[in-house]
Amino acid sequence: MSSRSLVASPSLGLPIARMRSVFSADEVERKLAHLQASGNEREYEGLRNTWQRMLERGPQRFAVKPSGVPDMAPLYDLLPNFGEVLDDVKRHVALSQDSRDSLEVTPILLLGPPGVGKTHFAKQIADLLGTSMSLVPMSSMTAGWLLSGSSSQWKGAKPGKVFEALVDGQYANPVIVVDEIDKASADAQYDPLGALYSLLEHDTAQNFVDEFAEVPIDASQVIWITTANDERAIPEPILNRMNVFEIEAPSPKAARKIAAHLYRSILGEHDWGLRFDPEPSDDVLDQLACLAPREMRRALVTAFGNARLDNRYSVAADDLPKAGAGKSRIGFLQ
Repeated sequence: MSSRSLVASPSLGLPIARMRSVFSADEVERKLAHLQASGNEREYEGLRNTWQRMLERGPQRFAVKPSGVPDMAPLYDLLPNFGEVLDDVKRHVALSQDSRDSLEVTPILLLGPPGVGKTHFAKQIADLLGTSMSLVPMSSMTAGWLLSGSSSQWKGAKPGKVFEALVDGQYANPVIVVDEIDKASADAQYDPLGALYSLLEHDTAQNFVDEFAEVPIDASQVIWITTANDERAIPEPILNRMNVFEIEAPSPKAARKIAAHLYRSILGEHDWGLRFDPEPSDDVLDQLACLAPREMRRALVTAFGNARLDNRYSVAADDLPKAGAGKSRIGFLQ
């Protein structure tokens, strides 16, 4: 798969973008011609439509990277419990600078309890690098074909999530988040993690074959972020392919910073936010700091709504939902 320069704007601080082929159009044309010659187009209508869509979209996708090592201070402030992971990402970004090399990030495993912000971290990294993010929830996955596609001979078959991210998306190097990888369940026929053995290795990922499309796809530039609560449920060969980072719940001081950032972020996302106090009170921050980061946003939206019902544009601690009995750090009673 080839790549060529498209944009390089280090003076403006914009991402550097290159165009990279994620599949061979010639190979797709051969497959399509063979299908048409076989007379089985109606039987394999979904496969034909997929190949035609690939040719219409073309194989070129953006491969982006920051034009310099970005100022990540705001992320360290927003995600204080992800400092080591941010250090690792910064190292990879630095290595890709001043060269034509693409940005390569060793697959990451974020290991920690629910609600500490692992998925939110992945979205922030995608935004930092200027690429897209796709989420694959492994807790609901019962077969490996959700990642790698299922054979076109099966009824209802379709391409997998990797194909969707690369062929249907805009980027050759999207962030793909495999969420709760330790929750994947397998039956007697399929291994939900089977596709990852090749996808997490740079060399084999260059020619990853989606079982539905039956065409090699270059998935070597994908930035993999996986999350888990318990590493014991992850096969050792998968663990060995990733850098593992244990993510602790934020300290009370850090939790207050996260809550304050979320407060300002929500205000900035809504027109009604212009009317509210620009900063939360200490009482509100104290109460929010007792929650897991994933619960803070929901609690704040509830509090804003309660304040307006009381004809106020100032959020009080009593506006926040009460923590559910026996559910420390998780769950609310509205």
